[in-house]
Amino acid sequence: MFTPKKILVPIDFSVYADNALKQAIGIAKQHKAVIYLLHVIDEGFHKTGVDFSLDEAIMQKIAEERLSRAKEKLEAEVTGINEEHDGIKIVYDVRSGIPYEEIIKEQQEKDIDLVVIASHGKTGIMENMLGSVVAKVLKRVKCQVLLVKN
Repeated sequence: MFTPKKILVPIDFSVYADNALKQAIGIAKQHKAVIYLLHVIDEGFHKTGVDFSLDEAIMQKIAEERLSRAKEKLEAEVTGINEEHDGIKIVYDVRSGIPYEEIIKEQQEKDIDLVVIASHGKTGIMENMLGSVVAKVLKRVKCQVLLVKN
């Protein structure tokens, strides 16, 4: 029987990711696993700003603010989980980069044995046109994946 000990949950602060996190919490409780929350700030935003000739200093300030807000949101998320669920260990991180690549790196670096990921994220129709983060993770990750349909 598969008993995960390290569970990675990519978080984009959508209701879909919240549903995936709820599933991961249930699994973590059952198997006494550690949950790793990961939020990836898509570097595509920065490249788009540069393409539109926005000042680099402005883009850097925006990137720093996004990083700070993401960390605050994750801290609040972890605090809420700890208040509601006793005994679950949660580790969280914010990275900047290409989302599916950073998810795969996190899985490899932390030796994650289960990724719990939502079938949809925040990006909607643009994501469907450009290729799904989920599809790329499913294809490339080297561990079990639980796809939470919404």
